[in-house]
Amino acid sequence: MESRSTKIVDGGKLVIPAGFRREMGLQIGDTVVMEMVDGELRVRSRDTAIAEIQKLVRGLVPEGISVVNELIADRRAEAAKE
Repeated sequence: MESRSTKIVDGGKLVIPAGFRREMGLQIGDTVVMEMVDGELRVRSRDTAIAEIQKLVRGLVPEGISVVNELIADRRAEAAKE
């Protein structure tokens, strides 16, 4: 794992080295997700964070179940009650 030193500049801005940005697929203006993990700052692209959440949710849904179809059925049942 490569490591680099960088400085925090005025306004608390942290400069991500160009090589890291390229590896992460980040462009100027992109949104990143940051979190503290065991005292370390973790920075991920928003797309990577969303993909990890989707993978987690997929693991919670049983095989052959469509969450979308269940949601639609629930909404239709609620509408029928009205």
